[in-house]
Amino acid sequence: MHTDLDARICAILNQHGRISGDAATLGAADDLYQAGLSSHASVNVMLALEAEFDVEFPDRLLTRSSFQSIAAIRAAVAELVG
Repeated sequence: MHTDLDARICAILNQHGRISGDAATLGAADDLYQAGLSSHASVNVMLALEAEFDVEFPDRLLTRSSFQSIAAIRAAVAELVG
């Protein structure tokens, strides 16, 4: 089950992630890279997340694992938003 935060993340993934299918149909722990997210697309997702949530991802969160799943993105965004 997706949260409101997840819905916002899914909208960004659908617009910028270049994944196959609708991100909202993925489980929170599903591997986004297996769903088609590339490292280039993950940069676009990160920039869109920064704009959407008015945050800046620090270097320590600029890892593949931070964008591995909806749950991982949710955890990073929640940490940054406070």
